[in-house]
Amino acid sequence: MKNADTMAKIGSWSFILGVVISVLAGVVISPVPGWLVLALGVLGLIVGFLNITSRESTPFLVAAIALVASSSSFSGVLSTLPVGALVTAVRTMLGNVSIFVAPAAVLVALRAIYSLASSE
Repeated sequence: MKNADTMAKIGSWSFILGVVISVLAGVVISPVPGWLVLALGVLGLIVGFLNITSRESTPFLVAAIALVASSSSFSGVLSTLPVGALVTAVRTMLGNVSIFVAPAAVLVALRAIYSLASSE
């Protein structure tokens, strides 16, 4: 049981770290460097692997799709505003969160497809 608790804590901390990095990097770093994209991607994979159960797959995937679609659309809205530090920071934060969530969504979607294909 201790191993499961440790894995759950790693998954939880990975989620918190991914969100914090996404937001802070949006304020501090623009454009996003490759090493940060890689770090957010790895954290996203950890979250997808350790945090999302099969029961949570559908709500997670719906939320991930909504997040990616709405952040893309909202970024379009922001692009109509005069360029400023706040607009740039919000657009970068939204992009970072999408980068963080996308690998988790891919992993969860693949697990869901495998589960559907393997069950009778």
